[in-house]
Amino acid sequence: MPARSAPGPLSAAKCLAAALLALAAALALAVSSCGDDPAARRADVARDYAAAWQRGDYAAMRALLAPALRREVTLAEFRGLHEALLATATAERPPRLAGPVTVDGDVARVPLRVATRAFGAVRAAVALPIALGDDGATIAWRAHMAFPGLRRGDRLRAATELPPRAALLAADGGVLAQGPERTPAAELADVAAETVGIVGEPEAARAAELRPLGVPEGAAVGINGLERALDDRLRGTAGGRLLAGDRVLAERAPVAAGPVRTTIVPSLVRVAAAALAGRDGGAVALDPRSGALLAVAGTAFSGLGPPGSTFKIVTLAAALESGATTADEVFPYETEATLDGAPLQNADGESCGGSLVESFAHSCNSVFAPLGARVGADRLAAVARRLGFDAPPEIAGAATSRVPDAADGDDALTVGSTAIGQGEVQASALQMASVAATVARGGTRAPLTLDAAAAVAAADARPRRALPAAVTATIQEAMRAVVEQGTGTAAAIDGLSVAGKTGTAELGVTQNCDDDQLAGGACDPDDPTDTDAWFVGYAPADEAAPRVAVAVVLHRSGAGGATAAPAARDLIAAALERR
Repeated sequence: MPARSAPGPLSAAKCLAAALLALAAALALAVSSCGDDPAARRADVARDYAAAWQRGDYAAMRALLAPALRREVTLAEFRGLHEALLATATAERPPRLAGPVTVDGDVARVPLRVATRAFGAVRAAVALPIALGDDGATIAWRAHMAFPGLRRGDRLRAATELPPRAALLAADGGVLAQGPERTPAAELADVAAETVGIVGEPEAARAAELRPLGVPEGAAVGINGLERALDDRLRGTAGGRLLAGDRVLAERAPVAAGPVRTTIVPSLVRVAAAALAGRDGGAVALDPRSGALLAVAGTAFSGLGPPGSTFKIVTLAAALESGATTADEVFPYETEATLDGAPLQNADGESCGGSLVESFAHSCNSVFAPLGARVGADRLAAVARRLGFDAPPEIAGAATSRVPDAADGDDALTVGSTAIGQGEVQASALQMASVAATVARGGTRAPLTLDAAAAVAAADARPRRALPAAVTATIQEAMRAVVEQGTGTAAAIDGLSVAGKTGTAELGVTQNCDDDQLAGGACDPDDPTDTDAWFVGYAPADEAAPRVAVAVVLHRSGAGGATAAPAARDLIAAALERR
């Protein structure tokens, strides 16, 4: 038999080609086999489901359920169940995939981690039965699969408790409230009475908001005052056990917060309370540089009412910014303005006008009501909102100040009334003090705070501009003129530049009384109980960084220049003496 010769180059190439073809066929078969692997398909569906859950996409999750189940459970019901269980668990966000998905038969096991506020992390798996059929791969979902670790028939329960409530301290470290009875230091009892507020069971709406934070039903929380404003800090971190039936899914002990030092200066609180002199109203002093609240008394946080002519600060800003007027405009001397046929008088029927600054200094309704109509409801409201109106209060529990816009009426009379702080405008002393502080800062806003640590951080933070610098410079000049030569001279302090604005907010009919109203007592232009007295201001007004801004409102107490301005003067003087 003859010997076999070695293959030549062409034969070798054919062999190589054949081998490559065989390898390609084998790879194709392997890929095909992998794509048809039931376990792999189930794992892919489970991972898709977990990814949708992680991003809170309940529609995408539900789309992976079997068609019959989608007919049984609406999207709203599906979402509601998942969100309710997350709230029960005090979860901060939906579950995250915590490891590889494994498949045993037709069940995919999905390991998940849920971060909770009260119990630490829950680490458990959800077992998803996945069917392969004409509809593709679908999940045979049941309600217990809506939270990791639940089994059929389990109910998720949270047994939570709060730690002892933290102590409240004044800026100097004095105790304003401590212990279960919230007892102040004896020497601060009067200050605590003005500022601390009470703890108790919250109303239903707030209780629902607190439940996902681990606050148990019936627990005592801050209701008003400092206790409410700093409640998130004072409560500490809830703890307890998260139960699936009788099994513990996670548990953690409650953690008490350390003492909370506030920005409250006891000596200034006493001055603010004395300024009210037992009258219904509110007084507030703050540091414009940091937004720190130095003193509050009365209804400074909660009281809402028409701010009267103090709102002309907002109107002046809107008029200058929109071009409705300029600092050079001169206005005729008049006793009233007529808008839509209705007269709006100046206080006491005074004839006033002149330059824009003079008109502001003498609080001329005859100038500012028509200016507001020129500006328009929407632009006036937009400036007010940049100054804090219609926004969630920066101090928790404080009332929200409101300003109407065009939807509430855009006729000249309605907008003109808004522009002079009447009509539907509602403001708190806290809000108007913030407006004064913004002007003091040259048009930038510092968030208001009662937290001493936050105030330190805010003083170094980048400012948030609310008003153009050039506009603010004119407002500053006008507010100085109020105290130097206008309606607010009673707020003047020797040797100190003070800027301010008075307000006399009408609560009843005090203008244009007809004979029948006068005879029947329905209208008395000389009745001081028909007006709220306001003053807002800041000092030193001739410094680049004024150190105090204040607002005082005295309900049913006459004219702002006569009663509120002297009270504000005392508060300003006391604040500057200590700094």
